[in-house]
Amino acid sequence: MSVLPAILSIRRHFLFALAGCFWTVAGGILCFRGAIWLGLLSAPAAVAVALISAACAAAGYSFGFSKLVIRNIERINRMPERANCFAFTAVRGYVMIALMMSIGITLRNSSIPKYYLTVPYFVMGGILLIGSVQFYRKFLSSLAEAAS
Repeated sequence: MSVLPAILSIRRHFLFALAGCFWTVAGGILCFRGAIWLGLLSAPAAVAVALISAACAAAGYSFGFSKLVIRNIERINRMPERANCFAFTAVRGYVMIALMMSIGITLRNSSIPKYYLTVPYFVMGGILLIGSVQFYRKFLSSLAEAAS
């Protein structure tokens, strides 16, 4: 038996924290880029874009990504007590991550004016940040369950 799988094995509840961290970092990067481009707009336009983005992020999470978070949480809950540290997302999730990163890089390097990208970057970043909170909440509740 290889030593590597044992090294990569962590307690299942830490997968919730890893998923939360991953979503936080990705969402933070997207929002940071969006904030840079937001500076290209006038103050009233920037406020409007920020408000529209926040509303769209909340709606996008509620009507789509919340289901993804729930499925991920349920999938992690079904895992054995110790699992591979990369199991915080399914293989399909890694494919989606690669696809979304490719789309983001393509958009960022396109001739589209950057201020047009502010809304999609803020919306996706906001969705990821909202989702990360659910993973952190599940992590904390699983810690409490493990302690009792």
